[in-house]
Amino acid sequence: MQKATFAGGCFWCMVSPFEEQPGIHGILSGYMGGTVENPTYEQVKTGTTGHLEVVQITFDPAIFPYEKLLELYWPQIDPTDDEGQYIDRGSQYRTAILYHNEEQHQLALKSKEELANSGRFDKPIVTEIKPPGIFYPAEEYHQNYHSKNPKEYKEERINSGRDAFHEEHWKK
Repeated sequence: MQKATFAGGCFWCMVSPFEEQPGIHGILSGYMGGTVENPTYEQVKTGTTGHLEVVQITFDPAIFPYEKLLELYWPQIDPTDDEGQYIDRGSQYRTAILYHNEEQHQLALKSKEELANSGRFDKPIVTEIKPPGIFYPAEEYHQNYHSKNPKEYKEERINSGRDAFHEEHWKK
C-alpha cells in the first residue's frame, strides 16, 4: 500500500472521485502543511495556520497506479487558480500534489508538464508539487461528508462553481 495526498480546495469535493476506484483502500480528509499542531477546522478555515485542506488516499499501486490517481486529480480542480478553488477562497484552498516518494514526485512533475503543454488552459498551471508535511485527520463530521449529507453536498458542489468549471474545461 502507498499513500497519495492531494489538495484541491474543499476536501468534501475531493473524496467521491477516488472512492469507487479499484485498489483504493481508504480516503481521509485532513490538513497538511501548516504550523499549528493538531489544527481544528475552525482554525484552518481562517487561512492563518498555513495548512491546506487535503485528501489522503491509501491505494494499491499494483491495482490502481499513481498515474491513474493523477489523471483523476487534475479534472477535479482549476490548476490555474493560486488563491483558492471556485467559491472557496484563501490559502487553505490552494491546490497541491504532496508526493510521498521520488517516483510520485517525478510522475507528478511529468503530469503537470503535460497539462501545461496541452493547451487546455490559457493561464499557467500553478498547482504546487511538494513533499508532504504531517497529516492531521479532519474532524469526524468531515469524513465522507458527501455520503452523510448528500443533499448539502450536492448543493455545495453546484453553488461552488466546481461542476460548471469541470464541464467547461475538462469535458472538451
